[in-house]
Amino acid sequence: MTPQTGPSPLLIACALGIEHLALRTGDRAGAGGPVTVLRTGMGPRAAERSVARVLADPALDAAAVLATGFCAGLAPGMHPGDLVVAEETRDPRSTVPCVATDRLVKELARAVPGRTVHTGPLTGSDHVVRGPERADLLATGAIAVDMESAATLLSAVRTGPRPVAAVRVVVDAPEHELVRIGTVRGGISAFRVLRSVLPAFFEWHRSLLLPRR
Repeated sequence: MTPQTGPSPLLIACALGIEHLALRTGDRAGAGGPVTVLRTGMGPRAAERSVARVLADPALDAAAVLATGFCAGLAPGMHPGDLVVAEETRDPRSTVPCVATDRLVKELARAVPGRTVHTGPLTGSDHVVRGPERADLLATGAIAVDMESAATLLSAVRTGPRPVAAVRVVVDAPEHELVRIGTVRGGISAFRVLRSVLPAFFEWHRSLLLPRR
């Protein structure tokens, strides 16, 4: 890997236009280096292609990558607006460990006080998960599911060693099931939470540059 000669870059990847809007209109103050917010498009294939294409830019050779956006919670008692910090992302091809998740939990609690933060495995799907399938995924140990995080992080680490993480906002939960993807637009609570998380992402990114204990 080519040594960085300037501030470390951060790539934040999301899928949907409404997620991108939330991130674009969030507080950008406090970034520790160049920040790219990428809208990948919906689904694992689109995410994988988009991330690989963007990381081919030499300027992002050593970029940290953080997947974010909305997700479906799998555990009873989860609510729209809750946060999920992935300890790892999973799909049928691989499991990708996430980096410095404890720091993310701490910074999210500071950035969005009062919101519940769940930690655990985040699993990938190629479709919106409903009904019995939700219970089947919960039985694997996963706490949430989305369509892009696993593909995003797999694509990121395939291009070279780099820190990766995934943070999702619950918009769909067992007692609050999403009927169709368009109803995400009605998830005002989830939108506001996503709009508020950028400072936590920047602090996580900054912490990666500190000496390891």
